[in-house]
Amino acid sequence: MKKQPVQWLLSAASVGIAGIILTQSYGTAVAETNTEGFVQTPEQKVTTRQVAALLDRSHYLNQPLDSQTGGEVLSMYIDSLDPNHTLFLQSDVDEFTEKYADEFGARLKRGDLSAGVDVYERYRQRSDEYFAMASEMLKTDIDLTGDETIVLDRENLNHFEDKDAQRDYWERQLKFQLMSITLGQEDEKAKEQVFLENPDITRGQDLVRNDERTPSEILQNRLSRQQERSERRKDDEIMEGILNMAMLTYDPHSNYYAPIQATEMEIQSSLQLEGIGVSIRPDRKNPDYTRIVTLVDGGPAAKTGQVKPNDLIIGVAQDGETMTDVVGWSTREIVALIRGKRGTAVTVKLRQPNTPDASARTVTIVRDIIEQEESGVKQRVVEVQRPDIDETPKRIGVLEVPSFYLNYRARRNGEEYRSVSIDTAEALKALNEEDIDGLVVDMRNNPGGSLDEVAKMLGFFIKSGPMVQIRDNRGNIQVYRDNDGGEQLYDGKMAVITNLASASASEIFAAAIQDYGRGLVVGSTTTGKGTAQIQLNNLALGSAALTQRKFYRVTGGSTQNKGVVPDVELVNIYDDATFGERSQKKSLPWDTIRTSPYKPEGKFTSDTLETLNQQSKIRQETNPQFVYLSTLNDIRDMEDEQKPILLDIDSRRDKMQLIEKRSLEAENKRLIATGEKPYANWDIYQAAMDAKFEERSQMKADERPELPEDEAFIKEAAYIMLSADAEETLSPEEKL
Repeated sequence: MKKQPVQWLLSAASVGIAGIILTQSYGTAVAETNTEGFVQTPEQKVTTRQVAALLDRSHYLNQPLDSQTGGEVLSMYIDSLDPNHTLFLQSDVDEFTEKYADEFGARLKRGDLSAGVDVYERYRQRSDEYFAMASEMLKTDIDLTGDETIVLDRENLNHFEDKDAQRDYWERQLKFQLMSITLGQEDEKAKEQVFLENPDITRGQDLVRNDERTPSEILQNRLSRQQERSERRKDDEIMEGILNMAMLTYDPHSNYYAPIQATEMEIQSSLQLEGIGVSIRPDRKNPDYTRIVTLVDGGPAAKTGQVKPNDLIIGVAQDGETMTDVVGWSTREIVALIRGKRGTAVTVKLRQPNTPDASARTVTIVRDIIEQEESGVKQRVVEVQRPDIDETPKRIGVLEVPSFYLNYRARRNGEEYRSVSIDTAEALKALNEEDIDGLVVDMRNNPGGSLDEVAKMLGFFIKSGPMVQIRDNRGNIQVYRDNDGGEQLYDGKMAVITNLASASASEIFAAAIQDYGRGLVVGSTTTGKGTAQIQLNNLALGSAALTQRKFYRVTGGSTQNKGVVPDVELVNIYDDATFGERSQKKSLPWDTIRTSPYKPEGKFTSDTLETLNQQSKIRQETNPQFVYLSTLNDIRDMEDEQKPILLDIDSRRDKMQLIEKRSLEAENKRLIATGEKPYANWDIYQAAMDAKFEERSQMKADERPELPEDEAFIKEAAYIMLSADAEETLSPEEKL
């Protein structure tokens, strides 16, 4: 594989730009923030100028951060704080637009966040007004019957003109929330009764919450937590909201990350973190508490012998500092406190459920590097036998690729590192030794990752030639090629499964396999993220991702917006209207460039693909798992939040019970068709599902049994692949 210099060049250019901004003189006056509680630091000013300059000079669109764009940033920021248009009044929006729209971009280029902070403080003021109104209203008896209605999704509706109209909506919103909590409590109590009467269903777990709070108390606690989190929001997080929205005004994948989020992004791309080796989530019985779910074998927490699954975290202290009470904190906030550099200590205060705080114990743990082994590539072999066709089962290799991960830092430091291409090479070698009859590459829900890694991966399957074309913001086109002399780690039959959550690098992979005729792409149309970002880790604070390039297939068509359309369609489990690039604001358009000369290795004719689709459709219409998923799609469409919902609990209960009835019917139909026992009623079904998923959450990924609805896609992909024969494409010389 020939190493591509473009990656280094782009990174070097970004460093140069950031360096220029860092060394700019401060001759231009920067307005100080005059809003209460936020004083902009020199580092925040520099970071703001860095981000603004990147957008103004280096984004793919070549769109200056002028008065028009600055006005769009302001509008996007207001909408990000109040996406449902229920907090800001129209007069607030008009005031900010008149006051700041024309100069919002210029302020950012000067490093001045004061306009955005002013908007945020008004948002906090309106939020406090809402919390105060809700608190008073929840002290009264609220009638949950009547003929009022509410539209939950107000994104495309105007802001309220006055406080009376706004308060009226707030009251209806609270009424709807109380209705939902009341009905949820009814379901929860029914499930708990099932647990008490049928303890075998719990699978030995404590699943009875026994929550005696009223719906009003639950909602009040929930709103209080939200208000407290808002009050704890740090200045860097406020800056993150403003700068991130400035970047999102250019396209959906340019982002700014405050230091905490920047750390999270690095973890996701490297499969490595520095922490104590536990997974956490809100406690079932009381979401104010955070519960330890599992411990990493051999991790720092497990080594102490004093940390146990189900422990509740009630306090966290950095080495030598005062203990912070974290009851009521979000898991994100607690993670930020617990994570830290390798070799440093953190003290956690823990107690077991159903014990008083006085019984809590403190445990000091030294952080270390935690390798997330179970998050990488996995391979396995399944046996598939087509009725009336195969005399013996076929052995199909399955390669599950969760992302195109790469530990950049370890590679840069010359250390041993993990990457998707390294793990895939090992997996393919193992599968080849299994003498498989075909390979299914599962790219479902793969969000993408390293461009270098997807290029290396494609080289394992394609003999040679271009794999992807990339155009930068100056119109220059770079072609990634596989020049390894025709070497392939796997040259047999293959299929790639995609869905609407397959994005970026996974789309490049699927497109190249499809264009070369190396295999079939089956599933549903991909996300349509056909842009590439450079990662900027040298900002004064945090990091950023900036869109500077666009992907194109070897045929010349972009993967942007349109995505990769599969050769054979399978059931789509996602909602196209709310998921994927095509539903995003400011998404870049689809376009084309010239074809890069390449030689297909095979070709599936239109007649072949039509036959495969017809055959697959017949199987899907009779497969219990696909029928089940299709039915769930229909049930999901029963609830439309853009239409008025009647605020009457009896009517709402009837609607929910209809949804429950249809959901249970779909589940029982699936169970009966697969020879399993159906559930007697909705309550038993929900109780059993709670117990099942609680049990699964405590297993390691490689210990969890495959879900039958997920496995149906694997088997159907195998059926399609085994039924397809690509016509080999030969040159005239080879034909002779």
